[in-house]
Amino acid sequence: MINIEITDTFGGESNYSWVKRYELDPIEGQSDLALIRRIKKVIGWTGAKCKKNVFGDMIELRPVGICIVCFITFSEKVG
Repeated sequence: MINIEITDTFGGESNYSWVKRYELDPIEGQSDLALIRRIKKVIGWTGAKCKKNVFGDMIELRPVGICIVCFITFSEKVG
């Protein structure tokens, strides 16, 4: 399961005064680039320039010039 969490930032840090969450099923063999494009389409950021940071099992997307952040994590599907 791909878990997506979007929230606002304050002083560059995640603030969580609001949050939007999404879940996607993974596609086997999908490249990182294709995954990021797919996620940006789902959250409405298609065409937005973002800075990507990879922290092992988490990907962070920060759109340039906007005080929000997107965290992408991966988990096993339960059930």
